[in-house]
Amino acid sequence: MELGIIGLGRMGGNISRRLMKAGHRCVVFDSNAKPREALAKEGATDAASLAALVKAFGEKPRAVWVMLPAGKITEETVDALAGLLEPGDIIIDGGNSFYKDDIRRARTLGEKHIRYVDCGTSGGIWGIERGYCMMIGGPKDAVDHLDPIFAALAPGLGTISRTPDRGKGDPRAERGYIHAGPSGAGHFVKMVHNGIEYGLMQAYAEGFDILRNKDSKDLPEDERFTLNLPDIAEVWRRGSVVSSWLLDLSASALAKDPQLSSFSGFVQDSGEGRWTIEAAIEEAVPAEVLSSALYARFRSRQEHTFAEKMLSAMRLGFGGHVEGKEASNPAPTTER
Repeated sequence: MELGIIGLGRMGGNISRRLMKAGHRCVVFDSNAKPREALAKEGATDAASLAALVKAFGEKPRAVWVMLPAGKITEETVDALAGLLEPGDIIIDGGNSFYKDDIRRARTLGEKHIRYVDCGTSGGIWGIERGYCMMIGGPKDAVDHLDPIFAALAPGLGTISRTPDRGKGDPRAERGYIHAGPSGAGHFVKMVHNGIEYGLMQAYAEGFDILRNKDSKDLPEDERFTLNLPDIAEVWRRGSVVSSWLLDLSASALAKDPQLSSFSGFVQDSGEGRWTIEAAIEEAVPAEVLSSALYARFRSRQEHTFAEKMLSAMRLGFGGHVEGKEASNPAPTTER
């Protein structure tokens, strides 16, 4: 298939590469010429503008994947594409947009008979190797048309053991992607996914902070232990019920630097944690752990603990996020 890809940052560029490796043709655009030129050398078609990208397609319906930070830049890009595409074409937002914005966009684009698909995309900088877990919202005909794209990006069955008693459930879920529902459903599921991610990361961070402080001078001398955090992280990876990819990333960071001295303890939030709490409030669903994890990130911008350094280490590991030391109260970012 042909796919236009707009935004060639940490994930957009690798999405292009994974698709081309699977035999798909990618037409790519970014306001920065360097990533376009790099991908052109790898086989992509370099488009110098949105109009050029649309004109470069050799088949219809055209499908364009927008992989940009949520907010103004995505809004403007979708609006511009709406003026360039034709009825039957498809716009995919693969970033971290707010699901209510997806519902609005789908309605507006529907008036022009342009189909809109929201795709919550998880995998970070490792997706090119591991594949991307995708939670997709939008009309069934558009999602079905794009299935070869999603199948190529997804991890596939891999080596993960199959879940007993799944019966005749949708086989796509086992391969790493689902059609979650109508417009907005994909990003809603991804939003809650990120909210859960906050809670999991906070639990690991606090646990390792407790372990690290077991040699505190405030404790009785015979109750002080100097614990080897890299070894603890490593042993927990092997058969423990708390093993996970986040723990793998933590173990890797601790092995390189047990004190995590290269991390400031300043922890950003993507915005999706906030939206998850807003959804919990709207639904009157208690979300104590997720709320606390979000507020812990706010606190990290005022005072820093080893727990916050652990959070930064995990964020760097899965998403390539580099936390700023100088910002005091930044706005949330959805840069992938």
